[in-house]
Amino acid sequence: MSLQLYLDLFSPPCRSVYIFARNNNIGFEFKFVSLAAGQQYGEEFEKVNMLRLVPALKDGDFALAESVAILKYLAGKYQTPDHWYPSDLQQRARVDEYLAWQHSNIRFHGPRVFMFKGLLPALTGQPIPKERMDEAVEDLQASIQLLEDKFLQDRPYIAGQEVSLADLVAVVELMQPLGVGFDSFSGRPKLTAWRERVKVALGKELFDEAHEPLMKIEETWSNLDRQSPIMQRVAMRLQKVYK
Repeated sequence: MSLQLYLDLFSPPCRSVYIFARNNNIGFEFKFVSLAAGQQYGEEFEKVNMLRLVPALKDGDFALAESVAILKYLAGKYQTPDHWYPSDLQQRARVDEYLAWQHSNIRFHGPRVFMFKGLLPALTGQPIPKERMDEAVEDLQASIQLLEDKFLQDRPYIAGQEVSLADLVAVVELMQPLGVGFDSFSGRPKLTAWRERVKVALGKELFDEAHEPLMKIEETWSNLDRQSPIMQRVAMRLQKVYK
């Protein structure tokens, strides 16, 4: 099998790629890269992706990084149903608009809450100050409000009447804080109804399977050796990214 996907389902972008490939019956070899063990910094993985990030793709001699690029590549190569990445220019633009916006909004603020409430305290042994935590939650809520008001509006899905890459990328990011007990959907009936529609479109069993590692993340953290050089390197990098 020539297609290899380097993934850790702890990561939202990895879950989007995994769910998309499985939903569309795209055969691939699952190459596990443990973020908790710092395997992304190993020499072998650097040969695959010098950015040292997952997901990563190898298709024969072709290598590709970045989840959005990977999703679009898979949609094109395997000619997946048009609703994922529509051929209609304006519908495709809606998908691209969300994918461009989300990087510095939902993609940043959801994992930031996750890091502040769970991973960084586990790595450093120190809680995040309350004012920083409150700011992170406020920023996430503001981004979610924009998702509802600007991108979803009264449509069943972000790009219209059918699920697209935009919905897939959005839902896995909004699920991330649930791993540390923060419910991004609480008090938001429209967003909750959208999530349920997306889950049905993706396949509930597949959706739950992909999110199982996230829901058991505290078991992984309990085994972390935060004194190891790799874990200290991970902690330093995360502290720089999620200020």
